[in-house]
Amino acid sequence: MSSTSTNLDSIYPFTLPNGDVIYRNPSPTVDIIIEMRDRPERPVVLIERENPPYGWAIPGGFLDYGESVETCARREAKEEVSLDVDLIQQFAVYSDPARDARKHTVSIVFLATAIGEPKAADDAKNLCLFNPWEIPANLCFDHGQILRDYWNYRYHDISPLLTS
Repeated sequence: MSSTSTNLDSIYPFTLPNGDVIYRNPSPTVDIIIEMRDRPERPVVLIERENPPYGWAIPGGFLDYGESVETCARREAKEEVSLDVDLIQQFAVYSDPARDARKHTVSIVFLATAIGEPKAADDAKNLCLFNPWEIPANLCFDHGQILRDYWNYRYHDISPLLTS
């Protein structure tokens, strides 16, 4: 049983009286690596989380029903760091069932740029701009791996490897 499994796993899928089948699926999320293009070295924005799990994280959050992942990325950037971002590309997808201890999530990671003065908002307690040599040790989720993959891509043009 994985760290995200519970005793509820044994009841899924189940059928409602009207015949609809209910499945237990991962929750889609986005993470946005935001480069500050108006700063030397183009540092990235990380937030300090207000809610558990505590620590530093790439800005992001859960996709709302009826929302595209691109719209979600822009919304989360605005909500958490008060920036209007230019989405550059979808970078990678991270889906390890253990990436978030709360539940199984799948994250679509975007690369984005912004200018201006980021401000912590919503569920971001604080934020800071970081260069690769300044990344804090207490990163949440799998964000350490995501940032390592990003630095390899940014500085060495090495795309993330697919894992099994």
